[in-house]
Amino acid sequence: MSDDAMMERLRAVPLFAGLKDKQLKDLLGRTRVVEHSAGEIVEEGTKGVGFHLILDGTVTVLQHGEVRRTLGPGDYFGEISLIDGKPRSASIRPEGTVTTLSLTAWNFQPLLEKHPQLNHALVLGLCAHVREAEARAEQAR
Repeated sequence: MSDDAMMERLRAVPLFAGLKDKQLKDLLGRTRVVEHSAGEIVEEGTKGVGFHLILDGTVTVLQHGEVRRTLGPGDYFGEISLIDGKPRSASIRPEGTVTTLSLTAWNFQPLLEKHPQLNHALVLGLCAHVREAEARAEQAR
């Protein structure tokens, strides 16, 4: 996948949607493409160290051992732990081989210092995430 295509994938993530091309290039330069196979990509309750944008494949999201939903290309996970460094709120299990564009916390924090306007985009992205979770909870009732 070309850098331009990956930048467009990043731009589609609410956390990064407000970034200018130069900032997105900076962000992209701090990521790496990772291929995941059997097992869990992240485990609920463990320390979070990164954000993952799914490029190819699907994953199952589990909380307390229960399936919550499935994510595919364009979806992402790990954004909350990336920001607050707290333990993961869910486990992520790949369904076959999954390719992600991954960003570690230690590469992300300097980006926030270099581009402070990203903080506002993060707050808006987290608000959208909370509203989406609330809507899913309401539908489950």
